[in-house]
Amino acid sequence: MSTPSVRPERRALVPGTFDPITEGHLDIIRRAAQIFDEVLVAVAASPAKGGHGRLFTLEERVSLVRTSTADISNVRVEPFSELLVEFARRMQADVVVKGLRAITDFEYEFQMTAMNYEIERNIETVFIMSPPQYMYLSSSIVREIASLNGPFEQFVSPCVYEALCEKYHLDRTDCK
Repeated sequence: MSTPSVRPERRALVPGTFDPITEGHLDIIRRAAQIFDEVLVAVAASPAKGGHGRLFTLEERVSLVRTSTADISNVRVEPFSELLVEFARRMQADVVVKGLRAITDFEYEFQMTAMNYEIERNIETVFIMSPPQYMYLSSSIVREIASLNGPFEQFVSPCVYEALCEKYHLDRTDCK
């Protein structure tokens, strides 16, 4: 009779700039945490997309992600500033998890996945589809709504809501 083999722990990496982290990001992180033994949320230090500066510093983004995911026991948050697959290898992650909202996300992520595979063939990429209520949600949309003093509380965690109120100097009774 053979002894059952022990499955090695599976560590997944969920990368992003998280400027700021949204409920859509949190949904993907929570779902990944149900699938994998450990989820490492990797906050990218990379410059802003489109050449514009970031709203939050790397340190602020890491802090907001840590606070927003504090209730998920198997999640860890780390900043990174190297190639994603090199960071994944260094962190001993087996899988990179990416959220997909629409076909445009797929086209971009497909190219990135192919390039990452050419660099590091031992790290797989897994896509998790966003549920319908988050398919339109992005950090840039949340920033725009907040900057125009629109309603955005439902799209972010309480700590991010407060941080956005502070960044945009919003005088709201519900902003602490």
